Amino acid sequence: MNVYRFYQMTLVAAVATCLISTTAMAQEVRKYSNEFLSIGIGARALAMGNAQSAIVNDVTAAYWNPAGLQQMPHAQIGLMHAEWFAGIAKYDYAGFAMPIADKKRAVGLSIIRFGVDDIPNTLFLLDPDGSINYDNVTTFSAADYAFLLSYAQKLGRFRIGGNAKIIHRIVGKFASSWGTGLDLGVQYSQGNFSAGLTLKDFPVTYNTWGFNFTQEEKEALALTQNVIPVNSVELTGQRTTLGLAYNIPLGKKAALLTALDMDITTDGKRNTLIKSDFASVDPHLGMELNFNKRVFLRGGINNIQQVKDDDNKNYTVIQPNAGVGFRISDDKAHRIPQINIDYAFTGLNNVGSDNKLYSHIISLSISFDKKSAANTVPQNDETAISKKKKDKQSKVDETNETTEPTEKPVKKKAKNKKQEPQP
Repeated sequence: MNVYRFYQMTLVAAVATCLISTTAMAQEVRKYSNEFLSIGIGARALAMGNAQSAIVNDVTAAYWNPAGLQQMPHAQIGLMHAEWFAGIAKYDYAGFAMPIADKKRAVGLSIIRFGVDDIPNTLFLLDPDGSINYDNVTTFSAADYAFLLSYAQKLGRFRIGGNAKIIHRIVGKFASSWGTGLDLGVQYSQGNFSAGLTLKDFPVTYNTWGFNFTQEEKEALALTQNVIPVNSVELTGQRTTLGLAYNIPLGKKAALLTALDMDITTDGKRNTLIKSDFASVDPHLGMELNFNKRVFLRGGINNIQQVKDDDNKNYTVIQPNAGVGFRISDDKAHRIPQINIDYAFTGLNNVGSDNKLYSHIISLSISFDKKSAANTVPQNDETAISKKKKDKQSKVDETNETTEPTEKPVKKKAKNKKQEPQP
C-alpha cells in the first residue's frame, strides 16, 4: 500500500468526521451508543479484564490502541469467535496488519461483527379473523459491523496511531445505519514500564439511521401500540482510556506482566466504580504470567458495578476472568510461521446463575516473516533431485581438493642482463 495514499485517505476521513462532528455537537450525545465496540476482541485481552492500552503489540492493537501496531515485527492475521447469552448472539473478528517502511510504520484492516440471527418476525402472526397462522412468521437478523483502517508509526520512545472507521448496523430490512469516526492512540515504553492513551470516537462518531416499513407493517405496529421510528441521527461520545503496565522478571525464563486501564467518559453518570455528574471512571486490571514466552496464564477483573438485591440494598459486583495461551514457533529454522492460540473464560462469577452472562472465547493469530515463507515454498521432485545431485557433487569436489598433493612452484632462473659499458 502506498503510504502517501494512505495519508490522503486518512486525512479525508478526518476532515469529513470533524466537519460532521461540528454540526453534530449541537445534538445530544447518547450515553450508550455502538456498545458492541465496548465488548473487546482477542482472548488474551478479555482474559486480562480488557487491560490492554499500554501493552497491546499485535494485530488486535487496531481495536485497543492503534499505536501498538508499530511493535509488530512481521505481518500478522487475527481471528476470533465468541458466543454470548447462551449462544444467542455471535461475536466475530478478523484482522490483518503488517509493518512497512523498515518496520517503523504499520498499517492494518479489521472487521468486527456482533449479531443475533433468526429472530422471529411475528407482525403478521394473527390473521384478520384473529386466528394464529405460523406460516406468516418469518425471520431476520440484527447485526452490527465495524470496519477499521489503521496506521501507526514510531516517534522516538513514543508510538502513535489512528483508525478511520466505518460503522454499519442493520435490523432486517426494517432499519439500517451508517457512521464514521476516528480513534487515536499513543504508547510510551521505558525499560519494564509502559503507558498508553487511547481516544475512541474522537471527538464524536456520527451515525445516521434510516427506516423502511411497508404500509401493512406500519398498520400492524400501530395496532400493537408500537412507536413507528423515523429517520434520525445517533451520536457516540468520546471514550478516553489511560493505561499503565509493568513487567516483572521472574528468573531467566518467566515474567509477570501487570496492567491497569481506566476508561473515562464525560457523558453523564454511569454505573461504574468511580462516578460523578461530570465524569465516570471504569477500571480494568489484568495479569499475565509467561513461561519462556511459550505458555501464558492470564487473569483479570472488570465491570465493577453497583447493583440492588431483592431487598433494594446496594452491593458491589466484580467480573473475574481467566484464560490461557500457547505460542508455537520455530525460532531456529523458521520452517513454520508463529502461531498464537488463546482461550478466555469471562464472567466466572455468573457460572451457574440464570443470567448466562459468561462466555468462552477462542482467538488465533498467525505471524509471517520472510524466512518462514522462504522455507515453506514447495519444491517439485525434479528440483529436489537436482538439488541433491549438486550437493553431492560439491561434497566430492571438496574431498578431492583436500586429498590432492600440493605442487611445488617451479622456480625460473632469472637471466642475467647484459651489462652495458659505462661511458
